[in-house]
Amino acid sequence: MPEENVCNRERFLSSSCYCDSTRNQTSRGAGTTAKEMLDPFALIKDEVSEITYRLRSMVVSEVPELTSAAGYFFRAGAEGKRTCPTVLLLMASALRIDTPESIIGSKNELRARHMRVAEITEMIHVASLIHDDVLDVADTRRGMDSLNSAVGNKLAVLAGDFLLFRAFSAAGSLDNTEVVSLLATALNNLVTGELMQMTITPAQRCRMDYYLQKTYYKTAVLISNSCKAVAVLAGQTAEVAGLAYQYGRHLGIAYQLIDDILDFTGTSASLGKGSLSDIHQGIVTAPVLFAMEEFPELHEIVERGFDDPSDVATALEYLAKSRGIERTKLLATEHAKLAADAVDALPEVEDIVALISRQALKDLAQKLIRRTK
Repeated sequence: MPEENVCNRERFLSSSCYCDSTRNQTSRGAGTTAKEMLDPFALIKDEVSEITYRLRSMVVSEVPELTSAAGYFFRAGAEGKRTCPTVLLLMASALRIDTPESIIGSKNELRARHMRVAEITEMIHVASLIHDDVLDVADTRRGMDSLNSAVGNKLAVLAGDFLLFRAFSAAGSLDNTEVVSLLATALNNLVTGELMQMTITPAQRCRMDYYLQKTYYKTAVLISNSCKAVAVLAGQTAEVAGLAYQYGRHLGIAYQLIDDILDFTGTSASLGKGSLSDIHQGIVTAPVLFAMEEFPELHEIVERGFDDPSDVATALEYLAKSRGIERTKLLATEHAKLAADAVDALPEVEDIVALISRQALKDLAQKLIRRTK
């Protein structure tokens, strides 16, 4: 990674306003209010932009049609928020230890390897979205046509496969078998989660524990294992790597719980995809499961899987009368707190960049559960 980018990042992280904000929050020992909350995405936007640029070159193929399809979600305006790279680079900075200036070169090399993990994770993530859209026959993604809608299922599947190939080719260059194993396990669990959704039984459809396990596999396992990979590359202890993993796990689950709420409360325009899409596909999520605890008569409807439109209407009526949305938000808040607790449990450091990055990770958890789209 160019040394200029490292210097720019550290100058920004160490700017007086940002440092003062972090010190004030630490000295007060109180939670961060919405007004005081730092913008985690602004911290490393230059590095994330560099990752986006590199991703466009990493998905070039000998076949122009495949290059276009594989790069569909890496085009300008189609990239999304790039939450995964942001989390991983912040985690890398949060785990940073004081290093003498005399070996700044090794710091640059480690940062480049962490950026490579972020690139790999983003490619796996996008590949999973493309494959999901094919399976779900989705029309939209990120407020535009889904790839399968734009180019057809066959090319979309091949594009997703190609992204996975590129991801694991890049993983091999890290020369770390534990990291490759973590990423391979994440991919295996992504597939398992999708199969859990496809083969669900009526009884499993009504179980919160089954839903949460599926949610972990489909949404949280990639970011949690990638956070752990960042710690492994940094030579951290198993305990610290476990805390990095726990942060990603709880952040991912919290994110999906809010997604489940927004599927009921958001609009198609704000979500970038159809609202009520889950329930119309027969997918039961936390709000309905919580509503079912209050209204046992929902149990039979949930077991049937919402094939009948009248069952969807009835379930929505019960959901409106229940605390399902509220309880799902509380559960998401609990997971966001557990994510923050994992950051607070990291070994103490005096490095200002590490301290700011840790605060940003906690702020990011709050930002994600307060989102409205």
